[in-house]
Amino acid sequence: MNTLRTLMLSGITFLLSFLFGQSRAAENHKLKIDTPDQSRFVKVKLVQGQFTEPTEMAILPNLDILVAQRRGEIMIYKNHAKTLKEALKLDVYYKANVPNVNAEEGLLGIAIDPNFAINKYIYVFYSPIKTAVNRLSRFKMVNDKISPSSEKIVLEFYSQREICCHTGGSITFGPDGLLYVSTGDNSTPFDVPKQEFVNKGYAPLDNRPGLQQYDARRSSGNTNDLRGKILRIKVKSDGTYSIPDGNLFPKNDPKSKPEIFVMGNRNPYRISVDQQTGYLYWGEVGPDASGDNELRGPRGYDEINQARKAGFFGWPLFIGNNYAYRAYDYTNGQSGEAFNPLSGINNSPNNTGLTQLPPAQPAFIWYPYGESKEFPQVGSGGRTAMAGPVYRPKPGVSPYPAYYNGKLLIYEWMRGWVKAVSMSPTGDYLAMEPIFGNMELAAPIDMELGPDGKIYILEYGKGWFTKNPDAGIVRVDYLKGNRPPQINKMEIKKTSGLLPYKLIATLNVKDPDGDTLSYIWNLGKGIKKTTRTPVLTHTFTQKGEYAISVKAVDKAGASSASNTITVFAGNEHPEVEIRLTGNKSFYFPSKPVSYQVLVTDNGSTVNKKRIYISSTYTEGLDLAGAQLGHQQAAQTLIGKSLMLKSDCSTCHKVNEVSIGPSFKKVSNKYQQNSKAISYLAAKVVKGSSGVWGEVPMPAHPTMKEGEAKEIAEWIMSLSATANNKPSLPLAGKIIPPATINTGKPIFTLKASYSDMGAPGLKFLSTTNVVNLRSNVIEARDLKDISEFGRRDFSGTEALILPQDAGWIKLKQIDLTDISSLSIVIKEMGVSSEYSAEIRLNNQNGQLLGKGSISATAGNLSLNVVKDGQLHDVYIIFKANKKGIKDRPLLLNIKLST
Repeated sequence: MNTLRTLMLSGITFLLSFLFGQSRAAENHKLKIDTPDQSRFVKVKLVQGQFTEPTEMAILPNLDILVAQRRGEIMIYKNHAKTLKEALKLDVYYKANVPNVNAEEGLLGIAIDPNFAINKYIYVFYSPIKTAVNRLSRFKMVNDKISPSSEKIVLEFYSQREICCHTGGSITFGPDGLLYVSTGDNSTPFDVPKQEFVNKGYAPLDNRPGLQQYDARRSSGNTNDLRGKILRIKVKSDGTYSIPDGNLFPKNDPKSKPEIFVMGNRNPYRISVDQQTGYLYWGEVGPDASGDNELRGPRGYDEINQARKAGFFGWPLFIGNNYAYRAYDYTNGQSGEAFNPLSGINNSPNNTGLTQLPPAQPAFIWYPYGESKEFPQVGSGGRTAMAGPVYRPKPGVSPYPAYYNGKLLIYEWMRGWVKAVSMSPTGDYLAMEPIFGNMELAAPIDMELGPDGKIYILEYGKGWFTKNPDAGIVRVDYLKGNRPPQINKMEIKKTSGLLPYKLIATLNVKDPDGDTLSYIWNLGKGIKKTTRTPVLTHTFTQKGEYAISVKAVDKAGASSASNTITVFAGNEHPEVEIRLTGNKSFYFPSKPVSYQVLVTDNGSTVNKKRIYISSTYTEGLDLAGAQLGHQQAAQTLIGKSLMLKSDCSTCHKVNEVSIGPSFKKVSNKYQQNSKAISYLAAKVVKGSSGVWGEVPMPAHPTMKEGEAKEIAEWIMSLSATANNKPSLPLAGKIIPPATINTGKPIFTLKASYSDMGAPGLKFLSTTNVVNLRSNVIEARDLKDISEFGRRDFSGTEALILPQDAGWIKLKQIDLTDISSLSIVIKEMGVSSEYSAEIRLNNQNGQLLGKGSISATAGNLSLNVVKDGQLHDVYIIFKANKKGIKDRPLLLNIKLST
């Protein structure tokens, strides 16, 4: 019955695809019937914290798992014994000898022969240390050991070293026993030092003498080179290979390589083959340009690609949906014509292959750093696309719902998500949706379908070029019966205190099956307690830092663990208060904002020299979600929490070097820079390269400037010499400019204090922030509306007034001293066509004012509210004529004293 229903749904989905022209809008029409409960997918940790840079894995028939580590080790995880040991150590090139250059080579890929149960053959792709090649070899494993003497070199090709980047290296077999291996373009995406005209994150097309590594046309675009390709061969029993039919080029052409199945790849880091259709899929890691440039070409995109047959997939002439780069003269900065995807030409002097390239194939899925209009589900931020398997259950084995049969699983190394992609019977894209959505993954770098029909995920861990404590192997189970508790988060009422320190911890948890739960609390330093309720009270009498966590367990023994929060016994966070005189939600042009900062520190004398006060104007808080007014929190909970929610921690650590510098090192570098906060915030939003080395840091174009500045301020607080810039006085007046910058409408007053710590305990810091919004509220910031439309007006967003009636709600604002409200209108030909009322708390609440809306504005006097409380304010519009068709536009609302 389920199979019949699945076939029927597939037929309906295919028909929808046909009717809608296989539009990306199909994602909005995808069928939601019987979508599996995501809470039933659980993450089973097999091994964690024992890997050093794992790259790819292979699951053996007995469910043992081989793991390749980039530095040369092949590790074997024994399924029954739950142990990890080394099976082989290869001497690989994994570390560059050039300062500030990271090598990405090493042991890159691993796969087992389709007949492994009989022949015990293992294939690896690696970079031998003594020869500048990348090599595909076959080994034989006996008794969990892989003998170096069993090596048969299958193929190898030259690879330029001492530069970065792009290796590919993924290995897989198709249903017909053909072997596929991906190779990177072996080209540097960085700029040539001390040159005026450089790549700037666009296609590397620099063909000047001596700069071959800056020209990907010599590799990816070269039909006579194995780099930047996905190769397809038939391995023979003696370790040699033959060329199967259907590859991209003929077998005897001196200008091409017959091993090439797909060309035009930048870094196809993870590949898979559908074991039913034979279609090849791969994730393509794209370039770094964050914006389109009419003289150079498109911004960077990562891609998920599908090859139903051999083809050219664009790089470095095209990207994404065949977006074309332009020819570029690096000697004078002049741009040429855009490349033609139907007839690509490789005229680089570094090209040894054909000049005329095959027609370029567009990407299957593509997305930039910012939000994707075509594929909004992928989100935004750093990007490293990976292709997992097409889920096909093994005969007689169905560990997951039939709903996922035939769906492609894709995943993101940087963003941490996994998506299930629905396709038509012919393989066309229909839609994507989250899968394993309740799981947090630590940089998933490989995903394999095991012999048991289950998905296994290899986690690299959140840190580059190091042994990460969160690296490991997980298996995804689908629980048809009992499910473990679902933990939202643990909260602690007060995270510090003098001795005796009373801890009150509360766990937000529910059991999806309604089971009674018990709670095992880990209070650090060997202290444990068990409770029957999700609340713990405990008194600490010994000073120290304690890491608090809890495990919730149901009656069947299924459990889940909470987050960890560090508390401090023997010292207490100081309290910082900012007192304002006047309105607590808005500031007004040229009207002074009067403030006073008060600091108290329980048990200690306040050192006023350690109080730091600053003010700034930023964008970043719309009225719907504006955190207006006071926000007091420990310093570590503001910018740091925003940093952890982003992907910044993948590239940076607090104290240690990763792919990027440590946050503390960044803080030390910029302590003398008066514009450090703005500078670093811009780097977070726009991305950065060339400051600390070649590797670019990803852009976060959708991050609000205010959030980026919070992260920057947290970074700057890490230095021992932080806050050495002049502070504002403890009390005073700040006068806003006469003309408010509408691009930066938020006035932020921030005060922080760090105590002197306590014996054996580090210092504790508290920051209090007051955000005041400009008294002019732009239409784009009005989110709570009814019966209004939106449209562009002269490059800015405006609201279309309702035909009959509608309202705008200003959420939780202070009305102190506000005596009038002005509504700025455009494109209104007849005066008094609308009337407006201002009401308190709800649509039928206290009437504060009313009036008519003229052709350009409506000025409404208000009854002053003096209670100093926050209120919802409704502005109710009524048309004096029914069904107005030519409706006017609302540009902004202005509050005045």
